[in-house]
Amino acid sequence: MNLTDPQRGRVYRRCGCRDVAGRQYGTRCPKLNADLGHGSWAYAVDLPSTTGKRETRRRSGFSDQSAALTALQNFLLAERTGIAVDEALTVADYLREWLLSKQEILKATTYAGYERHVRHDLIPAFGPLPLADLRDRHVTTWSRRQLAAGRGRPTVHRCCSILSSAMNAAVSADLLARNPARNAAMKRPAAPERLCWTPQQASAFLHHNAETYNDVYADIFEVILGTGMRRGEVLGLHWPDIHFQRRVLFVRWTLASVNNARLHLQAPKTRASRNWVSLSPRVTAALRRQAARRRSTHPDQPRLQGMVFTRPDGKPINPERLLHTLRQRSAEIGLPKIGLHDLRHTAATIMISSQVPLAVVSKTLRHSTLATTVNIYGHLLPQAAREAVTALADALDHADLPRKIN
Repeated sequence: MNLTDPQRGRVYRRCGCRDVAGRQYGTRCPKLNADLGHGSWAYAVDLPSTTGKRETRRRSGFSDQSAALTALQNFLLAERTGIAVDEALTVADYLREWLLSKQEILKATTYAGYERHVRHDLIPAFGPLPLADLRDRHVTTWSRRQLAAGRGRPTVHRCCSILSSAMNAAVSADLLARNPARNAAMKRPAAPERLCWTPQQASAFLHHNAETYNDVYADIFEVILGTGMRRGEVLGLHWPDIHFQRRVLFVRWTLASVNNARLHLQAPKTRASRNWVSLSPRVTAALRRQAARRRSTHPDQPRLQGMVFTRPDGKPINPERLLHTLRQRSAEIGLPKIGLHDLRHTAATIMISSQVPLAVVSKTLRHSTLATTVNIYGHLLPQAAREAVTALADALDHADLPRKIN
């Protein structure tokens, strides 16, 4: 049985049986028609000749027609693009190699997320496939099934994005001619609505912490709400980076939890994040309270050193523990449930609602560009714009009328 490819080449069945003269039957073996399991599949393709003589490439031993046709297509692709397909390299093998190449490049938390999705999602779904056989339809089908099974759209999108990134690297390494996950990757889901407290709610929360607890967590919340710093930046803060006389601090580190277990100090999120932060008298007072606690527990240390906010044993505070404390204490006074990053949004919202110029808000939050601030908090600008034009109209209405000039 021969199947001719519409472009070039053909696939067929053959066997190694021999006739009485010792010659192989090949495609002429009578058992091939009688027994569909007899023999194996092969492909043949004519090669461009430089001598005028016919040159043919033949490969056999494939278990079925589909495998032979795929091998033929891979050969033709390699011939056309110059990319030699490694038919023995599976998606699983490639993803493991790709992860190793990323280990020294990505931050520990980012790498942990990549590794988790590769191990738990991508390898079980696509691992056995030869890398050259991965197609758009495989990724699309998997995405649809995951969503139908109840997986969150952001999680599925993240998995597809990681796979697409890995396949882009395979294209760059001349292992693939195109990225099979690029067109199949689902659209980025809409960002969830950001939650934040009103100024009254934020003030009530800080007052409750100060009056009821007056502890290290109370001062952490004062710093986050009073500066808009990220949770990891506050938990990674070191004493030498605080300058009380100038009322500023420098964000040099961020504390991250890897897989909710191992704590890891790493560089801030962006170059813009690694910057100075001004301190209000209220935030300065919170840091001075923490300094007094440290001096009382370590009277032998002539200078403050190490991390600012720690557990009683001196070890770093786990961000998950801080989140638990936020949820517990806010629930005690009936406040809406929010996350730690929502405290940063609360600080930004209060600044914008208090007519702080957007450029100043952006600088305070240490966004990389003003556009980032607009994209995140643009929904607050219409009210600010209305108040601005109202103020402009009020100024014009109450301005002195110009004198007539003769």
